Amino acid sequence: MSSIDEVKAEIKKLSAKAMNLKMNLHDLSEELPINWHTILPLAQETHDAYAALEAARHKLKELEAA
Repeated sequence: MSSIDEVKAEIKKLSAKAMNLKMNLHDLSEELPINWHTILPLAQETHDAYAALEAARHKLKELEAA
């Protein structure tokens, strides 16, 4: 993935995924203590999604600067 448009499309996809996971984590917190055992896996998945989004945004900045 090297073109700016491809990275922008990936950012849009990653952003939607991260926001969805954030909302799932929020919903889980409101339902506690029900499903408490899913906190760590969901939190890790949310963390990973935001890390990927940050990396994609960094890549976009690099491409735009080149």
